Amino acid sequence: MITAPDYQAFRSGAALVERADRGLLLLTGRDRASYLQGLLTNDIKAIEPGSGCYAAYLTPQGRMIADMRVFELGDGLLVSLDATVAAAVRDRFDDLVFSEDVQVKDLGAAWITFGLYGPGAAAVVGPALASWPPFHNEQREIGGAPVVVAASDELGIRGFDLFAERQAADALRARLLTAGAVQADAAALNVVRVESGIPAFGADMDADTIPLEAGLEHRAISFTKGCYVGQEVIVRVRDRGHGRVARRLVGLLVEGEEMPEAGDRLTAGDRDVGRVTSAVLSPALHRPIALGYLHRDLVEPGTSVSITRGDRRLPATVTSLPFVPFTS
Repeated sequence: MITAPDYQAFRSGAALVERADRGLLLLTGRDRASYLQGLLTNDIKAIEPGSGCYAAYLTPQGRMIADMRVFELGDGLLVSLDATVAAAVRDRFDDLVFSEDVQVKDLGAAWITFGLYGPGAAAVVGPALASWPPFHNEQREIGGAPVVVAASDELGIRGFDLFAERQAADALRARLLTAGAVQADAAALNVVRVESGIPAFGADMDADTIPLEAGLEHRAISFTKGCYVGQEVIVRVRDRGHGRVARRLVGLLVEGEEMPEAGDRLTAGDRDVGRVTSAVLSPALHRPIALGYLHRDLVEPGTSVSITRGDRRLPATVTSLPFVPFTS
């Protein structure tokens, strides 16, 4: 259950949350960018020091192994990804290094990630950072601790990710709270994420997901770079299938007060046409909302479907995303 102060900190202040859901990898060596270029969906070689991008790592069949935020620090590539797959991705990356000058290290045990999100976030870490575009990053000192600060839009609101050694966590947290941040929890973060229509790996994306189904093509995929793992499937869907996939992630406005749950069936008449993947009670809209995958013929905003829970059916309407517009 989220609290009003937690949620309002995201929407009108500066919410500080420990991102225990995130893992961290560090790639060093002179071939690090060209090495990841052949593995990830986005144009890693185009990243300059102090910038970054969003990307996915796919199987040869075009299914997702992980999504990730990649930052070029100048002396290494920092990769933020779902903590549950970080060790496996690290091992995969390491196994694929042959003659390249690349070293892959899992920082998950030694480093911590804090998220600082909301319109007041820049005032906490430094007003000059308000103009930073997403993925811009710098190594700074906050509260006496070295910190990598990276601009973030991953929740659909302005904010920053802060990466630091775990031993500095308490001092960093205290410094940010003293500067005006409000301690928030993961439940409030999840509500804001769903209101912004942002899919999360492990909830709305998994090993069966093609990035195009989740609507990641404009954020995570470069269609002008060279080859990468899974590219043939992505290009075939785009060129031969005209971008049409069997299902699409959509937003659902739920009627009534009963909350749907992840895994609930989506039905149209007697047909099973999809599944709910995330559901929250939206403080902004004062009603339940959900993300879910629907058959491609039913994804037009305004389409009526039902969320089926046992013998109960909750009426719902497909809506365009985000539910709550981005605010800076």
